[in-house]
Amino acid sequence: MARQQQIEDAGYRVIHSLRFTRLLIPILLGIGVVGYLLWDQFDPAEFAKIQWRLHTLIWILIAFLLVVVRHIVYALRLYILSDKFFSFRKCVELIFIWEFSSAITPTSFGGTAVALFLFAKEKLPLARTASIIIYTVVLDTAVFLLFLPVLFVFFGSSIIRPDMKYFFDLDGWGITFIVSLMVMFSYAAFFYYGLFRNPGQFRRILVIATYNRFLRRFRPQAVKLGNDIILASRDLTRHTNRFHFLAFVYTAMAWICRFLVVNALIIAIVPGAFTGLGDQLVQFGRLMAMYVIMAFSPTPGGAGLAEIVFDGFLSDFVPTGISLIIAFLWRLLTYYAYLFAGAIVVPAWLQGHVKLRRKRVEMEEE
Repeated sequence: MARQQQIEDAGYRVIHSLRFTRLLIPILLGIGVVGYLLWDQFDPAEFAKIQWRLHTLIWILIAFLLVVVRHIVYALRLYILSDKFFSFRKCVELIFIWEFSSAITPTSFGGTAVALFLFAKEKLPLARTASIIIYTVVLDTAVFLLFLPVLFVFFGSSIIRPDMKYFFDLDGWGITFIVSLMVMFSYAAFFYYGLFRNPGQFRRILVIATYNRFLRRFRPQAVKLGNDIILASRDLTRHTNRFHFLAFVYTAMAWICRFLVVNALIIAIVPGAFTGLGDQLVQFGRLMAMYVIMAFSPTPGGAGLAEIVFDGFLSDFVPTGISLIIAFLWRLLTYYAYLFAGAIVVPAWLQGHVKLRRKRVEMEEE
C-alpha cells in the first residue's frame, strides 16, 4: 500500500504539472528554432521547385496514416504486455497520455512517472506495471541494436552521417552517436540481465554501487528499482515465447512507422526523391542515428534540437533551402500533434477519475 501511495503521489505531481505553460516551452523552442533557421537558410529558388499537386497530398496523407498506425501498434503492444487487462480502446487512450507526458519532459523520466501513475489508477497489478515500464525500455533499445548494425553492414558509415565514408571518419555528431549508442546498449543489457537472468544479483549490484558516499543519496531509488526488477522478472518469465515475439514485433513496427513518416514527407516535397529502395533504407538508418542522439536531449521531447540536426543528417537527400519545411511537417505530425491531443485527453481522463472517486466516496458514505 505504501508503494502504491508513492506511485500515486509522484504521478499526481507530474500530471498536475502538465499546465498550459508547460506546453508553451517545447512549442516556442521548436517554432523559434524553425523561424531562425528559415530566416538564415531558406532558399526561395529551391522552394519554387516544390510541385504542390496530388502526388504531394497523397504522400503527406501516407505520412499521417503512418502516425496513426504507429499509435495503434503501440496500443496493441500495451494490450499484449498488460495481458489484456486493459481494453484496446483504453490502451489507445493511455498511449496518448504516455506520449504527451514524454513530449513535455526532457527525458523519459517524466513519461515513466506518468505511466506508473496511469497504471496504478487503472488498477493494474504492481508486478505487471513494473514489467511494462522496464520491458518497454529493453524492447525499444533492442530494435536499434538490431536494425542499426544490419543497415551498417549493407550501407556502411553513410547511415550515420552523409559525409562519413569510413567508420573512423567521425565528426562531433558521429562521436556523439557512438557514445549514445554505447550508453543505450549498456543500460539495455543491464536491464535484460536483471529481467531474465538474475534479478536478485541485479538488485545487489545497485545497492552495493550506492555504498559509495557520492552515490549514497541515490540508495532509496536503487533499492526501489531493484525491487521493481524482481517483480517484473517474476511477471515476464512466466510468459511464452509468443508473448515476447509479439511484443518485439509490435515495437519494431512502431519504430518503422515512426521513421518512415520522414521518408514519405521527403517523397512528397522533394522532386524526384524516390530513387530506389537503397536510398530509402539509408534515410531510415540516418533517422535512427539521429534519434539515438536526440534520446539524450536536455530539451522537452528534443524540441529545437530535432529541427537543428535534421538538415545535417539528410543534407544529401533534401536541399537545405527546403529541409526545414519537411522537418516542421515531421514534427507537426509526430510531436506537436501529441501535445495538442494530450491537452484534450489528459483533462478528460483526470475528470473521469475524479468523478469515479466521488461516486465511491458517496457510496461509502451511504
